[in-house]
Amino acid sequence: MIVSIIGLGYIGLPTAAVLASKKVKVVGVDVNQHAVDTINQGKIHIVEPELDNLVYEAVQNNYLKAVTKPEKSDVFMVAVPTPFKDNYEPDLSYIKSAAKSIATVLERGNLVILESTSPVGATEKMMEWMGEARPDLSFPKFGDDKFIADIAVAHCPERVLPGQVVRELVENDRIIGGVTTQCAERARELYKIFVEANCLITDCRTAELSKLVENSFRDVNIAFANELSLICDKLGINVWELIKLANRHPRVNILQPGPGVGGHCIAVDPWFIVDSAPDEAKLIRMARLVNDNKPNFVLNKIDCAVSLIGRSKMELKIACLGLAFKPDIDDLRESPALSIMRKISLMGFSEVLLAEPNIFTLPKEFKDKEQLVSLVLADEAIRAADIVVLLVDHTPFKSIDLGLLSGKQIVDTRGIWS
Repeated sequence: MIVSIIGLGYIGLPTAAVLASKKVKVVGVDVNQHAVDTINQGKIHIVEPELDNLVYEAVQNNYLKAVTKPEKSDVFMVAVPTPFKDNYEPDLSYIKSAAKSIATVLERGNLVILESTSPVGATEKMMEWMGEARPDLSFPKFGDDKFIADIAVAHCPERVLPGQVVRELVENDRIIGGVTTQCAERARELYKIFVEANCLITDCRTAELSKLVENSFRDVNIAFANELSLICDKLGINVWELIKLANRHPRVNILQPGPGVGGHCIAVDPWFIVDSAPDEAKLIRMARLVNDNKPNFVLNKIDCAVSLIGRSKMELKIACLGLAFKPDIDDLRESPALSIMRKISLMGFSEVLLAEPNIFTLPKEFKDKEQLVSLVLADEAIRAADIVVLLVDHTPFKSIDLGLLSGKQIVDTRGIWS
């Protein structure tokens, strides 16, 4: 069996490596030539624990190779981005492009799985695009178990946490959403190769919504914590102490607030539900607005810090610790820290010192600001700065000598120094 995985990012590459570790021949497909070349050298282009060894062994043992165009395979797994447009409408252009490219090499008996987190109906839309390109092949009809199509199609969303992807791909339950029951059974056979937990069969529409619901549930809970931090700031209460005390209640588990919500899932998926049911998704919409507005609160706290120093921003240096959307990864997608950092670079400080242990060059957003923004070690940034802003609680930041913070104005968005 040969499995092709379209998209070798934070989900596609770990999935490819885990499958290859089970001695399945895997062809990884990505339009990024640098990513393809890096993987074929047995290296990785993203930060994810355990992944480097898996990829190296898979490439060395000839179970994994990367290419830029799809090849004939038995199974195609689509793991491409699904962002939203300016009006929060889902952007399915990457899925459409993947579907069109797969269609050129599809053969009877193939299984096509959409792994990308998608709005309800996206799997059937992908199937429609493949059908337009390949009228010689038949595709399943939703819920019609009597019709036996040439191609099987399913939606099987991942449910993993960055930083723990390799382990969770194996240990977490997997939802298997078939266009038909037969499609779901075909997909389950594939996932049981590496999933040690339960493979739960449903239809593709329910599978699509289940992933969106899971992330919307988390977003609503984070919004509660973030809104609580605003209330505590107004009332002069330490939010971290408050949450610690409240969580001693046996049936209360409040999450920790932060500078916002980032990543490709929690910061995006709720908008897919809002787009599908705008009149009904009132709480989900409000949670998104609360979390999206949290960076503005952080920027206001920086202005307060400037006022307490009593000098103009042109005389001050500011250190920003962290840029990723969560600790101990290099993923900047939808990162509130990156959003805040962009605005800080426009606020008129004499120097902006960025410390991010998981990236080694300035992001492209700051390439034209290299005279102002520099990427340095955390200790160096803190020593030079008048204001220190903690945006991401990366593990190295937790062991910083607190003596370095003496005499500085601190904006701690994660509570590790509060």
